[in-house]
Amino acid sequence: MSKVVVVTSGKGGVGKTTSSASLGASLARAGHKVVVVDFDVGLRNLDLVMGAERRVVFDLVNVVQGDAKLPQALIRDKRLENLSLLPASQTRDKDALTEDGVGRVIDELRESFDWIICDSPAGIEKGATLAMRFADTAVVVTNPEVSSVRDSDRIIGMLDSKTRLAEGGGRIDKQLLLTRYDAARAARGEMMTVEDVLEILAIPLLGIVQESPDVLTASNLGCPITLHNPGSPAARAYDEAARRLLGETLPVRTPRPEKQGFMTRLFGKRAAA
Repeated sequence: MSKVVVVTSGKGGVGKTTSSASLGASLARAGHKVVVVDFDVGLRNLDLVMGAERRVVFDLVNVVQGDAKLPQALIRDKRLENLSLLPASQTRDKDALTEDGVGRVIDELRESFDWIICDSPAGIEKGATLAMRFADTAVVVTNPEVSSVRDSDRIIGMLDSKTRLAEGGGRIDKQLLLTRYDAARAARGEMMTVEDVLEILAIPLLGIVQESPDVLTASNLGCPITLHNPGSPAARAYDEAARRLLGETLPVRTPRPEKQGFMTRLFGKRAAA
């Protein structure tokens, strides 16, 4: 049975698109048939992160409005044959999407894919509500900062009230993906700790992705980090998060500050002097 996952957060710039692409690639590498759907109509970045920007002919809006068939708009990844992309339109606005139209597209995708990952735009407007509308489960992406956590708390409330599952008396499964975490800064009190975030949001922890230049490098090269540098800490964090989505029970390891050696501390003090 297929599963629809919305990757969401109220705040922009927290890593939703990067996470959507990386989780999708991890699930596909595990042998599942995956499609990642870009709901950020008007901006459209998922095709860039997945290296498919030159291959976009038709998009989600074309399919919703009946100007193209779904197979015409789907772009199969060149690295993983069971990973596909349904891009957003860059020239339309979010009002071009309708609930009925999106519902039809999701139903059609369910017939062909095991996992449908909906990359939500930032905010709480129409695009975001449609991205979560038909979801079975939600990955709430949050940075360890107060504004990001507060916005995520608002999104959790929307998931419990504005999804079709919630309106039918059900409860959408919600999990937290903490991104751009820096253990040293958290230890110095410069950002929230994992415990702080969990206490406020009170949803299960799917994974912790450390702050890493590797993630930005992979995005700029148009390749999910899980394919570009599979051995990196960020890639391993996404791979483990994908395994938890699949139902595996894995402990989430909280990164700890690296211990400095004697020579590092010594020369660090001299430099400061």
